[in-house]
Amino acid sequence: MLRSTKEDMYTATGRADKNDLLKAHAPLVKKLAHQMMAKLPPSVDVDDLIQAGMIGLLDAVNRYEDNHGAQFETYAVQRIRGAMLDELRNSDWLPRSIRQNMRKIETAMNNLQQRLGRAPKEAEIAKEMKVSLEDYQEMLNDGIGHQLVYYEDFHDKEDSDHFLDRFCIDEQSDPLQSLLAGGFRQAVIQAIEALPEREKILMGLYYEQEMNLKEIGAVMGVSESRVSQLHSQAIARLRSKLREKAWTGLA
Repeated sequence: MLRSTKEDMYTATGRADKNDLLKAHAPLVKKLAHQMMAKLPPSVDVDDLIQAGMIGLLDAVNRYEDNHGAQFETYAVQRIRGAMLDELRNSDWLPRSIRQNMRKIETAMNNLQQRLGRAPKEAEIAKEMKVSLEDYQEMLNDGIGHQLVYYEDFHDKEDSDHFLDRFCIDEQSDPLQSLLAGGFRQAVIQAIEALPEREKILMGLYYEQEMNLKEIGAVMGVSESRVSQLHSQAIARLRSKLREKAWTGLA
């Protein structure tokens, strides 16, 4: 974490010197951009993330006040990450064809879960989709960067009764805050607990320990490519589980 004294950051009048704040926290933008890149496909340009992050930092500097109630860096991180996510969303970096394939995987998983009463295995999912195991795993490889939540999920024209609409009722409020304050957070926790043990461990290493795919592969004794497949599969399972909860009214 960056450390700056008030004497460094503020003028005699007690107001933050914007140029000093920007200069001191520019490295934070690069750090956050590269952390995010570790979870994104190679097609994403890190420089685009950094540029968006700098805009977020400038916004934080302009909005922050000494009596804001939080340290500036804590406030700035939220603005920087938000600007980067907006950039990714607007760029539509995950091709529509890949999202469609991941949606098909989620549907197959849901159908099998209903029939089998347990999490389906890879070979079973491939058979349900009428593709070879190799083709199924290639779809998972292509799906790196698949997210648990997309902005479009709140109002998905292809699914008029989407599961996120069940968790976020108040359209006037901030969607993310509504999700965290409502049943969505608990539903995600329950869905993670229901993952196969291997994928549950992977998610813990990835999101809690913040290890990259190569490091996780070393811990789990598999290739980086295999970790990528398992991560995409775990995200698809979570989305399928959340969709199932919304449909059955269990959330």
